Amino acid sequence: MSQGIPKRASGAAMAAAAVTQNIYKGANNKALVGGIMFRLLLLSALGIAMIAILAVIAWALVEGAARVNVGLFVNNPSSFRPEEAGYRPAILGTVQLIAGVILLIVPLGVGAATYLELFADRTRWYNRLIELNIQNLAGVPSIVFGILGLAFIVRGVFDLGFVVAAGSATIAILVLPTVILASREAIRAVPSSLLDGAMALGATRLQAVRKMVLPSAAPGMLTGVILAVARAIGEAAPLLLVGAATFVTFDPNFWQDGYSALPVMIYNYAGRPQEEFHTLAAAGVLVMLVVLFFINSIAVWLRARYERTW
Repeated sequence: MSQGIPKRASGAAMAAAAVTQNIYKGANNKALVGGIMFRLLLLSALGIAMIAILAVIAWALVEGAARVNVGLFVNNPSSFRPEEAGYRPAILGTVQLIAGVILLIVPLGVGAATYLELFADRTRWYNRLIELNIQNLAGVPSIVFGILGLAFIVRGVFDLGFVVAAGSATIAILVLPTVILASREAIRAVPSSLLDGAMALGATRLQAVRKMVLPSAAPGMLTGVILAVARAIGEAAPLLLVGAATFVTFDPNFWQDGYSALPVMIYNYAGRPQEEFHTLAAAGVLVMLVVLFFINSIAVWLRARYERTW
């Protein structure tokens, strides 16, 4: 009798172990299936996005390839001769506009992200309010920023007038939340041991952030800048409110009235009834993609140059 009890206990333990193993196996199978489904969902979303991008590029090539030549880049626009019209003022206006946007969003976005992530006291109400507003501004329609730029930048407080600088400031405010959020994620990805080690060796917090954290987070910050520029270069609605004319035949100046941009000029040509102007608009899409590719290539090269792995 005394020998049967241990046998029964041993059998019960083995049964419990088998049940536990089956439970773990079922949980692992569910996790595996869930991981596969999630990966398939991500790949499907990526595939749909790629198909949409390739469809736009294919349409632009089919419709506008006949008008792609040197004159498309160096000629001024024309209302009467679409076969000779070009995008020179719009290209120069877009380059100046994006350059101004980059000069604004890099220091402001990186500075705001650094302050909020490494220096701000999150128990303070104003810091929590800043974070809430940054997250909310990321979802505000672009036309609202255009109205804001018209009220406070073109007129009102700054009174810059209808110049490229006003357009750059307006678009910079529009894409600034993207840069701040991406920069904060890049700073969080840097191991805290770098900051702690530098401070342990005698560096101040500001020196440690400037010498160790920011250079390490630079690739992720450049990713945010790339996303911001990609959005900024295609915005037309805010620019229409802050002075981007639909038809300009002279080279723009950053601080003088009168400028245009590629999306605005494309919109102008696409709205005309003649088929030749529709072809010119499709060719303008290709021009805008070339400009975007050139600007993004520089940013991608910089990101790859300074990228680090931990």
